[in-house]
Amino acid sequence: MTVLEQLRTRRAAVQAEIDTRQTELDGILARTDGEITDELNARGEALIGEIGTRRTTLTQLDGRIGELGAAEQREAAAGAARVELGTTGREERADGSSRVEIGAEPRTYTQATARTGTSFFSDMYRARFSGDFRAAERLQRHQREAEVHGELVARDVGTSAFGALIPPQYLLDLYAPAARAGRPVANAVQSAPLPAEGMTLNIPRGTTNTATAAQATENSAIQETDYDETTLTVNVRTIAGQQDISRQALERGTAIDMIIFADLANDYATQLDAQVVAGAGTSGTHLGITATSGIEAVTYTDASPTLSELHPKIADAVQRINSLRYQPATVVFMHPRRWGWMTAQVDTTGRPLVTSESPMNPLGVGQAAAYGQVVGTMAAFGLPVVTDANIPTNLGAGTNEDIIIVARATDLLLWEENGGAPRQLKFEETLAGQLTVKLVAYGYSAFSAGRYPKAVATVGGTGLVPPTF
Repeated sequence: MTVLEQLRTRRAAVQAEIDTRQTELDGILARTDGEITDELNARGEALIGEIGTRRTTLTQLDGRIGELGAAEQREAAAGAARVELGTTGREERADGSSRVEIGAEPRTYTQATARTGTSFFSDMYRARFSGDFRAAERLQRHQREAEVHGELVARDVGTSAFGALIPPQYLLDLYAPAARAGRPVANAVQSAPLPAEGMTLNIPRGTTNTATAAQATENSAIQETDYDETTLTVNVRTIAGQQDISRQALERGTAIDMIIFADLANDYATQLDAQVVAGAGTSGTHLGITATSGIEAVTYTDASPTLSELHPKIADAVQRINSLRYQPATVVFMHPRRWGWMTAQVDTTGRPLVTSESPMNPLGVGQAAAYGQVVGTMAAFGLPVVTDANIPTNLGAGTNEDIIIVARATDLLLWEENGGAPRQLKFEETLAGQLTVKLVAYGYSAFSAGRYPKAVATVGGTGLVPPTF
């Protein structure tokens, strides 16, 4: 049995465990209050924790299965393409028949070829400015190799960095880019393609609903309430950055423009995410989640905060979305320092309240050493936790508080073009008299949490000052 088959078998087993526990939990919840004993109540809490743990495991398994499935597809594509990319040897046999062998040639661009003068970036320059057909031919071959090996879909920047070309694998493997917070919240909200034209998006939003009521008597007037709507205007914003580099660096260096474009793209993603979380809506920024009028705010005031005291405040945020949006919350966003503090909390006997497994009555299940994705589950609520370092840590009177965001992510809308990848431009003429090339990355996007403000509830206050460990 292959690893992929083992993972699929394991996933089926975990799903079966979830279904079994959910059925048992549903049976407990179906009882009346008088029938629920302390023992049943404890069992119900344990089942909730066990279900949360297994859902986290299911998410992790799905991710790994997706990775291996994609690798399997790439390997199949590689096998189909080796005839085109490989060498063919023919051996004539005594009976007049022949045997054909297919072998793989070395990659077009490697560290060894770079040392002998066959460089990806020098070929890029020669093909574009010198009309070198041999350089263009090598670039086309490299493009086919990248497709076969699945490298076109495995890049943080995307294939737009050099049109339809992408730098060789060995260059990217050796480069250590600057650390960025990324875009965890932006990746979690509802995504939509940005319309091709216009700098504003107008969304009708119902503000006065129709109504019904019991008819007092036969033939008497029935309820009539006129429906009214207000247009929600969402601005399209531009996030951009530039970098000037010398032509000497471009022509004599290695991977300079690729490194600069990658760094600009990474910072673009971080800036977009920061605006989605807390943009003020002024000076060309998005109106972010925390700045949206009408969202719910829960205050946690505590000079000596504990997870046991914070937990009811998160529960309050969850119930406010249920009570006011009439739909369930789907995610909890928090800063990595808050999740780290939560995983460090213990009960009176020294046992952790948030663990990687499912003990009796945990407040959370997950892993401290994870970031920018689903790192765990708030067990009592069944909500995944996503950490994001772009969540502000300078809030409150002491400018040192962070905030927890509970949300129904499908009600938060982010419109982007090009799948979220910024456009990239290279200007050769702007500073030609200085032998300077200007690299520019920019993109258009729009975001709004205002369609359903009650789909968001925040938890903040003095109980969320810098944690101690």
